[in-house]
Amino acid sequence: MFSIGEVADQSGISAYTLRYYEKIGLLPPPKRKSGGSRYYTSSDIQFMIFLKSLKDTGMSLEDMIEFVKDGCVMEKINTDINPLELNPSLNNRIEILTRHLMKMEMKKKELDEVISATKEKLDIYYSLLKEDDAK
Repeated sequence: MFSIGEVADQSGISAYTLRYYEKIGLLPPPKRKSGGSRYYTSSDIQFMIFLKSLKDTGMSLEDMIEFVKDGCVMEKINTDINPLELNPSLNNRIEILTRHLMKMEMKKKELDEVISATKEKLDIYYSLLKEDDAK
């Protein structure tokens, strides 16, 4: 069991943001101790790290909420649920992740172009410095 502060440290998401994510439905309500303080499991932390990676790569909160709205698919697979019942959720998640992957690939291409241009500039600047040193 982990406190919200420990989870914030391990996930890289501030306690304030964790509470906000709970409020908007991105995270399920946490378990509570008898005194009312939140506590989390290792699985909760792994899920939060996954959410952080989606956010860090530019996925909107709306898409993230849509992605998680049906709960954890992996947990449902290990139950008696009919696998066909998961198809709508899986199709929705596939659509969201495919769209997100396309956006990331476009950003990667743009970043590669900027990196290439930066390297070219550096090469020019280094060659100018070498010319000055040769004089």
